[in-house]
Amino acid sequence: MSSKINHHHKINGQIFPQPCPHLADFRTRNDSKPFRALQACLHIKPPGGRAAIRRDPYEVPRCGACGDASKPRLYACMTCACICCHAPPHSSHAAAHAASRCIPPGHEIAVDVDRAELFCCACRDQVYDRDFDAAVVLAHTTSSIQSSKPENLRKRRRIDYRPWSPDLRERALMVNNASPIDSMNGSNSNLPMGLRGLNNLGNTCFMNSVLQALFHTPPLRNYFLSDRHNRYYCQSKNGVRLCLACDMDAMFSAVFSGDRTPYSPAKFLYSWWQHASNLASYEQQDAHEFFISMLDGIHEKVEKDQSKPRSQGNGECCIAHRVFSGILRSDVMCMACGFTSTTYDPCVDFSLDLEPNQGGSAKTVPKSNHSCNGEADSMSSSQNCGISTLMGCLDRFTRPERLGSDQKFFCQQCQVRQESLKQMSIRKLPLVSCFHIKRFEHSSVRKMSRKVDRYLQFPLSLNMTPYLSSSILRGRFGNRCFPYDGDESDGLSELSSEFELFAVVTHTGKLDAGHYVTYLRLSNQWYKCDDAWITQVNENIVRAAQGYMMFYVQKMFYYKASEKQVVS
Repeated sequence: MSSKINHHHKINGQIFPQPCPHLADFRTRNDSKPFRALQACLHIKPPGGRAAIRRDPYEVPRCGACGDASKPRLYACMTCACICCHAPPHSSHAAAHAASRCIPPGHEIAVDVDRAELFCCACRDQVYDRDFDAAVVLAHTTSSIQSSKPENLRKRRRIDYRPWSPDLRERALMVNNASPIDSMNGSNSNLPMGLRGLNNLGNTCFMNSVLQALFHTPPLRNYFLSDRHNRYYCQSKNGVRLCLACDMDAMFSAVFSGDRTPYSPAKFLYSWWQHASNLASYEQQDAHEFFISMLDGIHEKVEKDQSKPRSQGNGECCIAHRVFSGILRSDVMCMACGFTSTTYDPCVDFSLDLEPNQGGSAKTVPKSNHSCNGEADSMSSSQNCGISTLMGCLDRFTRPERLGSDQKFFCQQCQVRQESLKQMSIRKLPLVSCFHIKRFEHSSVRKMSRKVDRYLQFPLSLNMTPYLSSSILRGRFGNRCFPYDGDESDGLSELSSEFELFAVVTHTGKLDAGHYVTYLRLSNQWYKCDDAWITQVNENIVRAAQGYMMFYVQKMFYYKASEKQVVS
């Protein structure tokens, strides 16, 4: 895609190309009929992928002028269907075709054969048309409906989920090697499985709150309860040494054993202290810092153990990253020429700033009828009035930001440092999205720290589509760019952008003297996990709490086919 912009204007500080006069002339001559008719000529490869001009599988498109099929871009004229190449900064038979005097005027608009992007051969740049974009979107929709019956399972990269039930041999193995769970063990037998209090081992509510959320993280729970990391096998193979995954396996077994008496995660605490010796103390720690450190400990152990077989280990990566890892995209655009520098960074959570206080326009904070450790009372009396929303925090996170004059970046096209705009977006969504709200502010200038007690609204269901890189780029450029060639992550993220809330870690009190509590949503009922105490609570109490970490899981999982899959 050409990054050259000869004429541009600014909207809200952003640079956008002027409307193409040749496209306007083409629409005047033909209206939108050619774009609507183009829908039947589009092919989506594979379902959910990008669009291309439909052709025979063995047909190789070639430039009508030079006969070359290897040029970077081949465009089909929207007027006469002539295929021409475009290879900037070298020759462009597409531009020559548009300027030819041997044919009538009106041959400037063409469509990319491999990408189905609209292109002006005279301007030598991509252009955007709403009707053309609608035809492409409709082709995607039609393809997704027709793709419900796969053509060839052997060639598919992903498979549908199929429920499993044990056969006679597997039933015999379970009977001989397992013992039934006593559902009446404990006084609260009506609680869902896995709800078990955790003893406070001395200011360890930060650890207990995060562990309760992890115990009920669906893909993490399924991984450990299906014996994917067997601590006995791991220790016999590698010797008795530090392994946070082994300790997690032991805790999952204990928590889901059916025993309701509070459990003491002392072994895990000791192992975590060995991994994060700088945090080894009985002082209160930050729950978010513990979450990051613990995932890092599981990942570090797997990295060191290169010889672990796939059947017993974490495969190509550890379970912590397979569940929580996503990819962020950062675009920095030169405000002088429009050149954009893009970088990608992995992440295991999304740290969000609260929306700025709107002062007098702030709404009244809702109060709960059931005060819970003073959550509602502490909010109403807080000096940080106003309301923020999780969607508003995400909007702020992905909003274009004009970098200051002291943050000028070196533009490769201008070859000097220029003013720039920076925009973050989510390149790949994790299976479980953890949103960390920055409630603790530290100022090195004022040499002080404080907690932001502003109320935060969060939904039970969350659609992450508006914050994806693909959505943000479409809003910026329309259908003119598809920067994910050869990668399925973009399409998969769009398919898996619906999330459900299942855990909220809250913090009450002040910066240096606070308490962490977790609220779990199980079978559409909320439970409060306050160290050793588990109680059923009303949803209003959860909404009135000061959310610090929110855990959302994808509504639908897409399973990757095994390389050894046998197709019957």
